[in-house]
Amino acid sequence: MTETTLNVEGMSCAHCKAAVEEELGSLAGVEYSNADPESGTLEVRYDEGKVTTADLKDAVEEAGYTVAA
Repeated sequence: MTETTLNVEGMSCAHCKAAVEEELGSLAGVEYSNADPESGTLEVRYDEGKVTTADLKDAVEEAGYTVAA
């Protein structure tokens, strides 16, 4: 398993947290995700053999937010 922290722009509330975590939860290979709207971070534990960081970023964007560089 790989762990990473992404900086996510635009999250501001519990709904934002739920939306991001729900999108990531729908990806096969994501074991854990925790979005923190206050700090604008997203911690993710995933299987590199099943999901890529590009997939993670796409899921965040699908939820309506942007992954900062």
